[in-house]
Amino acid sequence: MKTDPRKVIDARLWAIVAATVRPLPGRVSVSPEPDVDGPPGVRPPGAPPVKVSAAPLSSRPAAAGQAVPQPIEPGRYRRLARGRVESMPTIDLHGLDQDGARRILTNFVLRAHADGARTLLVITGKGVQGDGVLRRRTPEWLAEPPLRAVIAGLSEARRQHGGEGALYIALRRRTLQGG
Repeated sequence: MKTDPRKVIDARLWAIVAATVRPLPGRVSVSPEPDVDGPPGVRPPGAPPVKVSAAPLSSRPAAAGQAVPQPIEPGRYRRLARGRVESMPTIDLHGLDQDGARRILTNFVLRAHADGARTLLVITGKGVQGDGVLRRRTPEWLAEPPLRAVIAGLSEARRQHGGEGALYIALRRRTLQGG
């Protein structure tokens, strides 16, 4: 009986993942045994070695010297807080993983800037214990290319727009090309 190389690789990857995952407070850890035909840790001939980085790309901290965007200027913030912005493009990132949220946020901001929008509302949510990963990572993503070129400022939204679980994003004016 021959061992399926994919099952061995899957089992090794699962063992690595299971070793790094911790249960939420109050939950019981369950670690099912992988269904593998063959001894664990044995790589089939011709199978590539399994390499796992310490942290996925999306969860690595921003590069040194990379600051989050400046706060929105006070006059603009007051207008937002008083509801004097007629229509503000809004996006809700609830329920998305980091990679999906980052991709959707990038497309949303760039499209809104191209359409001439000046202010956006991004709803990230607060997270389970008030420290949600999307809430924490969104300012970092906005400070990276290509978004940093179009972002003028960033501030926490007022309560009527989502409070701690939402952000106002001020966009720079579009520059006219070739004219």
